[in-house]
Amino acid sequence: MNRAALFDVDGTLVDTNHLHVVCWWEALRQAGHDVAMHDVHRAIGLPGEDLLGHLLGADRDTSEDGTLSDAHSTLYGTYFDRLPPFEAAAELLRELDRQGWRVVLVTSAKDTELDALRKAIDADDAITATASSDDVREGKPAPDQVHHALGLADAAARDAVFVGDTVWDMRAAARADVTSVGLLCGGIPRRDLEEAGARAVYRHPADLLAHLDRSPLGGAR
Repeated sequence: MNRAALFDVDGTLVDTNHLHVVCWWEALRQAGHDVAMHDVHRAIGLPGEDLLGHLLGADRDTSEDGTLSDAHSTLYGTYFDRLPPFEAAAELLRELDRQGWRVVLVTSAKDTELDALRKAIDADDAITATASSDDVREGKPAPDQVHHALGLADAAARDAVFVGDTVWDMRAAARADVTSVGLLCGGIPRRDLEEAGARAVYRHPADLLAHLDRSPLGGAR
């Protein structure tokens, strides 16, 4: 059976979570919504519609969602030429590919965002496929994206590990019966990641790479 190493991107491989926080905060502010940046940060990792529902409530005027998402995308797009990858992100993906893992990115990013993120990581030679929220009916924390990623890798849940930085990543993995690894570089506390299902937690990609042999990615589950 194939082994699948599934990776979230924003906040996991590329240092973009706080850029997203500022861009969503500004988009919301421009539309007259007073939302604390702390609350925005906790919602990062959800697809745009779900993020807005989480922040503004299910009874919000959903006709505004498109305008808010477009404003966020426009603001975030100004950073596309300088998105900073985390140290050793590319090396981690290449090492896993060398060890026979099929690397699949599992992201809520849209196509233009994803292109910029992949360029920042600069490890396309190690990436087997990408599963986005556009490919499924429900994004994280629903398990749909993880199931789709497993299909792209032709791997079973028992032979996969999901690496992410948010509770939404950990919950999506748990619901798909996939082992999850949390990274602290997205700004979410260790305890929150562990309570959401993370089997192991590391500081950032370089830390995971340094301890790869003793991590859940050190061999088949």
